[in-house]
Amino acid sequence: MGVSTDSHRGQAPYCRCVNAALRNQTDRALLDKVAAGDREALRELYLLYHRRLAGFLQRFTRRQDLVEEVINDTLYVVWCKAGEFRGDSQPSTWILGIAYRRALKTLRRRGHQLFHAVPIENECLAAPDELGAAETGEWLAFAMQQLSVDQRLTLELAYGQGHSCEEIAGIMDCAVNTVKTRMFYARGKMRTLLPQLAAG
Repeated sequence: MGVSTDSHRGQAPYCRCVNAALRNQTDRALLDKVAAGDREALRELYLLYHRRLAGFLQRFTRRQDLVEEVINDTLYVVWCKAGEFRGDSQPSTWILGIAYRRALKTLRRRGHQLFHAVPIENECLAAPDELGAAETGEWLAFAMQQLSVDQRLTLELAYGQGHSCEEIAGIMDCAVNTVKTRMFYARGKMRTLLPQLAAG
């Protein structure tokens, strides 16, 4: 009984590692095909990454048309530069790094400001009897809005998408210590804000 329990405890992290390795292999194989001019491989990559990129880019802006524009720009860059990917990072880190840079460039070129925090007092909170199992998610969403863009993106990449500090540094083109500092202050703000929202 004890041996069985212990083996089950170790399975979840092992499965996650195996799944991540398989995803990386699949992504790398698709990138190699894209580099060879395979448009069907690019379509598969688009389908694999669309939702992930959309969730990431919505931390920059609420405008869906801009999100879609950046996703399309990102995949165009992938199409043009897939042959330059050398495997120094995970394919997902490379692709998200492109998306991050394209988002900054697109929003600034179009004259749009990055998505900034909206004061909580200006938001309409749902009445208590309307809050169900999703209330914790609502509080998290409101608390995330109070963070700076860089802090919010760092948390999204770390907790929403499971990237390490080193990978986030690669995506956001900054030092690992900068990532750790952003996470430290972001978590501190979240620890302060969440009890306030729950009490309200």
